Amino acid sequence: MTDWIDTLDGELFRPESAGYDVIRRPFHPAYRDMRPRLVALCRSVSDVVSIIKYAATTGDRIAPRGGGHCFAGRSSTDGIVLDLSGLDTISVAPEGLATIGAGARLAQVYAALHAHSRTVPGGCGPTVGITGLTLGGGIGLLGRKYGLTCDRLVGAQVVLADGSVVECDADHEPDLFWGLRGAGGGHFGVVTSLRFDTVPEPITTRIEAHWSGIAIEGLVSAWQAWAPDAPDELTVNLSLVSEPGVPVRATLFGASMLDEAATRELMQQFIDRAGATSTFDLRAGLPYSQLKSTFGDPLDEPERLTRLRSEFFSNPLADGSIASLLKQFSRTAGRRELALTAMGGAYNRIVDNATAFAHRSTRFLLEHIADADDPWVDESWATAHADGSGRVYPNFPDSALDDWASAYHADNYPRLAAVKRAYDPRRFFDFQQAI
Repeated sequence: MTDWIDTLDGELFRPESAGYDVIRRPFHPAYRDMRPRLVALCRSVSDVVSIIKYAATTGDRIAPRGGGHCFAGRSSTDGIVLDLSGLDTISVAPEGLATIGAGARLAQVYAALHAHSRTVPGGCGPTVGITGLTLGGGIGLLGRKYGLTCDRLVGAQVVLADGSVVECDADHEPDLFWGLRGAGGGHFGVVTSLRFDTVPEPITTRIEAHWSGIAIEGLVSAWQAWAPDAPDELTVNLSLVSEPGVPVRATLFGASMLDEAATRELMQQFIDRAGATSTFDLRAGLPYSQLKSTFGDPLDEPERLTRLRSEFFSNPLADGSIASLLKQFSRTAGRRELALTAMGGAYNRIVDNATAFAHRSTRFLLEHIADADDPWVDESWATAHADGSGRVYPNFPDSALDDWASAYHADNYPRLAAVKRAYDPRRFFDFQQAI
């Protein structure tokens, strides 16, 4: 094996070479010590084709890496990493159709679209890759108005296991296009570019409020009854943090596409409903691209080894379940977080089988986050699961699931399995929990 492949326009590094040190490593520290045999810096679609064909002859596993944020480490391998960061060009047509390279990250995407007064509904983390986010669904602060990131996807270019390059949309390779919208990344091929029907970039009002040492149980009850049914233009999420020796802290944060006065009135209605006293901070007049940067990346703790489990909820948590969750939550020797994300709105106005994303009737998403060795994550998840839908966000892969196929894909799984057989019959793109 040589360090270079003649047909490759990009660069191929061995992990021990100096070049590897400058390559972006996986975001999650749990996978930073994994040493691939080779890392390919792809700068063209032909680079991707060459490496896939090469791996087919050597038997190496392939791991495409866009943002490198996969919680299950699927952007890492001991085989060959396809680093797609060189495929990050972004163009916007006059009618708002955006073509985005697979290696682009969200900060790049929002900035480039802002120049055209356009955007896509997506996540907050500036270093998250647009491709991984889209392929698993894509939840964000505009989603209750405009749907998932994948709901704005109108086409994609994909390199298949045999090295062929296909363009897919509603009229070309429609089954593949269906599967790319919400099943999760890496199942059928390597996506090299995405085409989005963008939306006008809204002017937003940033929302934030904090509580400490109050009756958190009432706050959670009020939020889960109110936030999923708020106007589509309003997304307000709730985060609870527990640390040793400190009262549980609650943070309400989100965004509104309504004006400041209307937003203030809605927020006051929630505060009154929760029976809480708080001064909430509103910052009006922010273009969406600027709003995103004010939140930063909530998971950007590179030295902290964390574990996350999650579940969608179609009905509110029972009062007893909330009480049990908070009792477990406060007995902590380390940092723990419960994060509640509002669904509803446009997320739920698409039928379950219209795209591969099968979770169209849920009200909120609940995440349990703590240090990787904290058993509380499983205990808390099990407590909440008694009231849960059994559905799990594909972008938050969970190795502890008993029935991952049903959890991620529900009734869409048989069709996804058929798409897998059609486009990757030899299961070249296989990994744990692969379709």
